[in-house]
Amino acid sequence: MAVPPEEIAQVRAATDIVGLIGEQVALKKAGRRWSGLCPFHGEKSPSFSVNAEEGLFYCFGCHKSGDAITFVRETQGLDFIDAVRLLADRSGIILHEDEKASGASKDRAHLLSAMEQAVEFFHQRLLSSPDAGRARDYLRSRGYDGETVREFKLGWAPDEWDHLAKHLKVSDEILEKSGLGFVNRRGRQQDFLRARIVFPIFDPGGRAIAVGGRILPIEPGAPLPERPEPKYKNSPETPIYSKRRTLYGLNWAKKAIVETSEIIVCEGYTDVIAFFGAQLPRAVATCGTALAEEHFAVMRNFAKRIVLAYDADAAGQNATSRVYEWERKHDIDVAVCQLPVGTDPADLARKDPGALRDAVANAKPFLRFRVDRVLDQSNLDTPEGRARAAEQALSVIAEHPDELVRDQYLIDVADHCRLDAAMLRDRLVKHRTGERILATHERTNSGQAERSEERSEQAVVEDPRDRPGLEALRLAVHRPDLVAGRLEAFLFSNEDQHKAAEVLLATETVADAIAAAPPAAAALLRRVTVEEPTIDEDVSDPVGPVIAQLLRVLVRQRIAELQLGLRRGEGDVSVAAKTIGALQLAIEDLGNEESTVEAEAWLLEWFAHDLEGTDA
Repeated sequence: MAVPPEEIAQVRAATDIVGLIGEQVALKKAGRRWSGLCPFHGEKSPSFSVNAEEGLFYCFGCHKSGDAITFVRETQGLDFIDAVRLLADRSGIILHEDEKASGASKDRAHLLSAMEQAVEFFHQRLLSSPDAGRARDYLRSRGYDGETVREFKLGWAPDEWDHLAKHLKVSDEILEKSGLGFVNRRGRQQDFLRARIVFPIFDPGGRAIAVGGRILPIEPGAPLPERPEPKYKNSPETPIYSKRRTLYGLNWAKKAIVETSEIIVCEGYTDVIAFFGAQLPRAVATCGTALAEEHFAVMRNFAKRIVLAYDADAAGQNATSRVYEWERKHDIDVAVCQLPVGTDPADLARKDPGALRDAVANAKPFLRFRVDRVLDQSNLDTPEGRARAAEQALSVIAEHPDELVRDQYLIDVADHCRLDAAMLRDRLVKHRTGERILATHERTNSGQAERSEERSEQAVVEDPRDRPGLEALRLAVHRPDLVAGRLEAFLFSNEDQHKAAEVLLATETVADAIAAAPPAAAALLRRVTVEEPTIDEDVSDPVGPVIAQLLRVLVRQRIAELQLGLRRGEGDVSVAAKTIGALQLAIEDLGNEESTVEAEAWLLEWFAHDLEGTDA
């Protein structure tokens, strides 16, 4: 049976579309509209708009549009009727086709209802039941007053086999599917949680979807249990609960998160509550699982800055190179809150809430935190200790995908360890690509041409240092107008790139260049022909940064050669010193907006003369 049109209209009218969408996207008022980041495609600036009066949304980026029913269908993968049912349930509207509602829709409603009843049951037990006295005492000892217990709907699971199951009176299927219980070997219903403090888990809209339970500490003098139980026991995955998509506390923290555009991520329920108590009500926690991309996909809809607030050891264990990938993909910044050794957020919030607030305010970028940990734990008093520290720090730096960021941290490590930055750059390449990179770039005068001819596309291991050259070739192929008069073959230190640029600049078309180039260079040209360059059309000179990167590499190589000559006693000391100073000054000018054009022109001319063996 179809839903009557008048009831569909009633559901639309009763649905607060701003509240609905606001459960997944941080919306801000902009005149008569609400705007935020589009949940349907990745973007850096808000292009998603909601008209509360008309009950419609529209994205100016991907052009998706619709009403509340459309939004539910797109985000939850439901068909039209199930989306209407879900919204009707939210609004308390009874549809007259309920007797023929789909099994999945009915199941979801029953599971949510069972979970809501269970949370209320546990909560009331904690507030007033005599058997929860020890739990109340424990919570008071941890600084939880009645207001906190009520705010976070904390509860108590009685120390009985089936007290909750008897209270709910649901089918075996609903009990098991909700994660609230199971059928034991005797065929009887049994509760999932027993003798535990209960932390209910809600979705962003405030609907209870799961529970976590903490066991009480063993009383002094009491015998140890024969089979110790885990400290925390959490709901399993269910049709209404996905651990990788759920953040404990988001339903309470949303408002503060949107206001500050910052999320604090903790390890557990008590840490979240501690942050709220320390006047930092923007904390959430993963639910018994490590941070996953799905968590970042949820958080990027609410905030641009994510602060990881684990204890010192956990922060190190949770360090992963994928964080950098997620930072770039979701256009967010990840920082780490550095807590005193041996403390966790809950401890610090109780003893010194001001210190916890300061730690969040002074959170370090993710890579800065990891590099500092390596250096702080190293012995920098001996050459051997500094060498070991540098190697360990380079292994951490190598995980970051941005070459410019890596180089800044490398220079910092070089300063701390009193080592030559150029030497560390070579070591960093090995950390990035492995020792095989040496075989690819090892060159001798004899046999060089033969090896270039024999090398296949598959045998080449890409060196991260070659990326500026690849981008320059893409520009030369797709936007020759932008690089005309500024791109020279000598700018490319990679042999294949050098040869590709050489033939490209000497021929009329890309096809001619591919035909004239050696096999490896031809393969490279075919590759860049199908790759679009990254061009920021909003800046006055989109090519300048690419040319500057190529020149910086070239200048560093030339300075290293001149310094090596000086150490060997070769050449005129005053001339070499003057040349090094001029090159270093030109590199500094490349980073200055007012002098970069002149610095680029001077360097191009200098290298052209230098390669000809004449004075610049």
